[in-house]
Amino acid sequence: MSLRTSDDTEVIVTGVALSRRRRQLRKTTESYAFLSPTIILLFVLMIVPIVMVIGYSFQDNVILNKSPEFVGIGNYVEILSDPRFWKATGNTILFTVTSVVAHLVLGLAFAMMLNSALLGRFSRSFFRALYVLPWLFTVAVIAVLWRMLLAPNGVVNFLLNTDIEWLASPQLALGTIIFINIWAGYPFFMVSLLAGLQGIPNELNEAATVDGAGAAQRFWNVTIPQLRPIIVSLVLLDLIWTSQQFALIWMTTGGGPIDVTEVLSTFTYKLAFAKYDFSLAATSAVLVLLMSMVLAVFYVRHQKARD
Repeated sequence: MSLRTSDDTEVIVTGVALSRRRRQLRKTTESYAFLSPTIILLFVLMIVPIVMVIGYSFQDNVILNKSPEFVGIGNYVEILSDPRFWKATGNTILFTVTSVVAHLVLGLAFAMMLNSALLGRFSRSFFRALYVLPWLFTVAVIAVLWRMLLAPNGVVNFLLNTDIEWLASPQLALGTIIFINIWAGYPFFMVSLLAGLQGIPNELNEAATVDGAGAAQRFWNVTIPQLRPIIVSLVLLDLIWTSQQFALIWMTTGGGPIDVTEVLSTFTYKLAFAKYDFSLAATSAVLVLLMSMVLAVFYVRHQKARD
């Protein structure tokens, strides 16, 4: 029979604790080792360019000048004093807000329709395929398609028996671009909200019906509260994506005519690759980044509160 002293027990406990710490350290090291390729790519492709652009925004005549001068906030003062920047900002806000509201309204309306028991099985499948069709096209295909449809001798003018320059008219160009973006983006809302509608327990609507609630009351007091987390997430994401829309506008109007459809993304692009003023382009890009980060912060906070 052997007896353990208090010193022996303390040594064993310490050894077990060290063994657990080593295992935990090994697991942590393995986790970061698996993540290291992604972390390196994010650092090289995202962090480094962002830091470089921020640095360019405080210098004058970067890239073209071998010895650029530090000008502090001079570039920011120049950009914020430029009326073209504020016009592009106004167009961006109008384009974004109108598109997001329309995406939500159309997406919810079509999702409610596709979730309705009034539609038969064949009709539901047909309309699902029809409504999700714009989501299957790339931005380039959408731009080319609508440029052909809206051409002076295109299908739209033929059906309306007119010769309107939809994408070249200063009065109609921005509204036309917004319409195209709405058409291209509502399926994302529709599919997401349809999944949310199908996840609402039938017992909630049945209980509301028993309590005497009508269709409108069930919609506002049952459906909308159940969909609120999804709606907030979709709206915040769409605000971020739509405010940075570039390809669709560039491939249809290029920001014209006479800057009518100029948004912050095309304004920044022209500063860099039309005027070769990379310092002001970097400054504009930083301002766009700050605006996007505000929306991103709201989105992250919403996701944390939801979890």
